[in-house]
Amino acid sequence: MPVYNNQSMSLENFRRSVAGAQMLTQLAQEHGVSIAACLRDTRLDAAALADPQTEITAAQELQLIRNLVRELGHIPGIGLDAGMRYHISVAGMWGFAVASSLTYRRAAKLLGKFHDLTFAFVRFRLKRKDERYMVLMDDTEIPADLKTFLIERDFAGFITMGKDMRPGGLPLRGVDFRGPRPPYANRFRALCGVEPRFGAATNALWVDAEALDIPLTQGDSILARMLEEQCRHLLARRQMRGGIAGKVRDVLLRSPDEIPGVDYVASRLLMAPRSLRRRLEQEGTSFREVVTEVRQALAEEMLTGTRIKLEEIAIRLGYSDPSSFIAAFKRWRGVSPDSFRRQYNQQKVIG
Repeated sequence: MPVYNNQSMSLENFRRSVAGAQMLTQLAQEHGVSIAACLRDTRLDAAALADPQTEITAAQELQLIRNLVRELGHIPGIGLDAGMRYHISVAGMWGFAVASSLTYRRAAKLLGKFHDLTFAFVRFRLKRKDERYMVLMDDTEIPADLKTFLIERDFAGFITMGKDMRPGGLPLRGVDFRGPRPPYANRFRALCGVEPRFGAATNALWVDAEALDIPLTQGDSILARMLEEQCRHLLARRQMRGGIAGKVRDVLLRSPDEIPGVDYVASRLLMAPRSLRRRLEQEGTSFREVVTEVRQALAEEMLTGTRIKLEEIAIRLGYSDPSSFIAAFKRWRGVSPDSFRRQYNQQKVIG
């Protein structure tokens, strides 16, 4: 799993969904902050922010959060306000995989395994402590000036998603925070149901072992396995695509009406097609492999985020007919596009 200060996966090239940035910007706008102020020094524009296909770096999202804190940090509990917006239904593929878990214990494992697909910067780690379990809220990788906001946001998001999975959420026995007791401490109790302890040795949630094995009403082991596999593919794509392959992917994703050919992509990157192919080969991939990867990503987005017909999806992805697209999708995901869309929508309704 990537670590932010690791040279192989730095803040600059660690990629995230734009959805979290969109929600934070909406919160800021509701308080009168302009989009321009939110995006200052992020190297993003309003069009990129509005595009659900956009992937941003962790560094860009942190800069956006820094802008938000600068504008709204004076509002008591603004981090809690942000976190309460993070529901399962807006958490993408990872959210639906977690919602399909049979128990909170399994959901916690998915949270650890696919942390880099979530909105969180705090890392939640489940550890056994005698007869109880501690959910450590690890903030060691978070910049000091953003710790308070992100601990509050990610804590509130954790609690909110837990309630989405089961009425009342995960039963807690205690909540600890390292920071001093804030004037709005009563909001923490109202959110999680227990009196928090401030000035503690660490940030942590405490639960009884049996609470982790409470059956969840939305649990579906078959769907959970399918969604977990999709999360694994998505995480692999985000981790591996840097360098020239990442630039090729960005050009392809910026062409929503059709998948352009290698000549077009090379021209956009100011390279000869032969040079582009050679550079991709040096990175252990090929233009065809990157195109396949992008087709998979776009197909999933169109199937889950729109009502576009299969015939139109096939055309947009460059297939000669729907049957070719259906066959390709079955190779990628093991189910037909119609089944994939139906299972996703059923889970969304439940959520």
